[in-house]
Amino acid sequence: MIKQSWPMNLRMVMLSLVVGGAVGMLALASCAPAQAPTVDTEAMARDLTKLDDDWSKSAATRSADSVAAFYAADAIAYPPDAPVAVGHEAAKKVWADGFADSTYRISWKTDHAGVAKSGDLGYTAGTFEESFTGPDRKPVARKGKYTCVWAKQPDGTWKAIHDNWNYDSK
Repeated sequence: MIKQSWPMNLRMVMLSLVVGGAVGMLALASCAPAQAPTVDTEAMARDLTKLDDDWSKSAATRSADSVAAFYAADAIAYPPDAPVAVGHEAAKKVWADGFADSTYRISWKTDHAGVAKSGDLGYTAGTFEESFTGPDRKPVARKGKYTCVWAKQPDGTWKAIHDNWNYDSK
């Protein structure tokens, strides 16, 4: 029986193909999209509920600076019976104008909160109550509802980016 051996050049070509194929497969595998980290949206929603509660407590201090600290720089506030306030300073002015009336009080309670699967956007929604003395010196009490959209900031904090509230019908 005659034993044939592959010529050395052919063996090198085959070895190169096998090694090259393996390297190529590893390169492709490293390009596969990474698994997104699991985001605990329920825990984040609880965090937003707590943050919204802290915001309401802040409003009880009647400090426009304290309330405005919850807004992002590019926030938009949609107060009832008033024009849209674009930007942090405009939102702060909405609150300063309200607090200029020494009888004005407001508080709110979050009924719903949620966070997108991405973990970078969330919302809170609920009810609010406000009171003040009217121009006729009679007490005015109003109830309403609100929705606030929150965005996670680069530093990991949450800031309000769209804050909308309106009165219930009479």
